[in-house]
Amino acid sequence: MSTQPPESEAPSRDGLWPMPPGPPHEERHFTQNEVVRDLVIGTADGLTVPFALAAALSGAVAANPLIVTAGLAEIAAGCVAMGLGGYLAARTEAEHFTAERKREEEETETYPDRERWEVAAILHRYGVRGDALRMAVDSICADKRRWVDFMMRFELDLKEPQPDRAARSAITIGGA
Repeated sequence: MSTQPPESEAPSRDGLWPMPPGPPHEERHFTQNEVVRDLVIGTADGLTVPFALAAALSGAVAANPLIVTAGLAEIAAGCVAMGLGGYLAARTEAEHFTAERKREEEETETYPDRERWEVAAILHRYGVRGDALRMAVDSICADKRRWVDFMMRFELDLKEPQPDRAARSAITIGGA
């Protein structure tokens, strides 16, 4: 793996060398995890509507103690549904992160020059130029884990979810 751009590809006027060949398609990473999370939680929230309707109908024809019982049942159903939604959303977010990390690891193996260029392009946007740019790219790409971590954070804007996030999310949302 080269640490410099090819001699025939001198840096452009602003200091970033041309993009090397890479995948035959534009890279597409799924980055809408917030939307997925909101859809899952919203769907789970929608599950409480049938329970609320059942409680209302029961209450309309029943005595007072039954109305209270039906209301408590609706609250419990809402807690379970919302907690399950939070749990599933957090699990989906963790699975998404894992899949994207695997994809970045494969890309650094299959298209190392393109991935190095992407590191350079990211740093270039922050004003790093010339020898400093080459040294920074070399340093980041020298360690595969650090390289992939950098791409996850700065290319995809993804942070590794905490391992216990799903359970904590379920308890927090369900309890709320």
